[in-house]
Amino acid sequence: MSELLKNPEAIQKATEELDRVMGRDRWVEEKDIVNLPYIEAIVKETMRLHHVAPLLVPLVARDDCRVAGYDILRNTRVVVNVWAIGRDPTKWEKPNEFRPHRFIGKNIDVKGHDFQLLPFGSGRRMCPGYGLGLKVVQSTLANLLHGFEWKLPGDMKTEDLDMDDRFGLTMPRKIPLLVVPSKPRLSLHLYSFE
Repeated sequence: MSELLKNPEAIQKATEELDRVMGRDRWVEEKDIVNLPYIEAIVKETMRLHHVAPLLVPLVARDDCRVAGYDILRNTRVVVNVWAIGRDPTKWEKPNEFRPHRFIGKNIDVKGHDFQLLPFGSGRRMCPGYGLGLKVVQSTLANLLHGFEWKLPGDMKTEDLDMDDRFGLTMPRKIPLLVVPSKPRLSLHLYSFE
């Protein structure tokens, strides 16, 4: 949400996609996500820039091997820095900018097949909850954007948002986001909370 609030054109593209695909008479369901490529692109771009953990779980090399010209000896502990991979200027154009459209029309997945985007790790040691986590994040974001218009509290401006993360085992925001739903976007009968 922080990146979207700093980039209102991304919110506009997302809500246009949601209105075109969903209409304004129902909430987004899990089965709808495959028809929302811009929402998927926003989630991928967010995962590229803001990893839950900056380093993957350490691995141990089973055999001697050579990777990118480096000799890796058997039993060497290998730590993958996904934060650095997500900001590698040789792989990403303007790597520090939030640009969801970089994923549109490209087959870059979150399972680590391309080794460009590794939010859940890769291979046999990949996070076992990636499927559920990805679906929950995508459908939650889609419904937040589809259901409401969002604004910052009071007279706070987007320039006032602190985008810094707190480095550690995980990387939460340094200053938590406070955002206000300003008005509903869907038909009012859809908002019953019974």
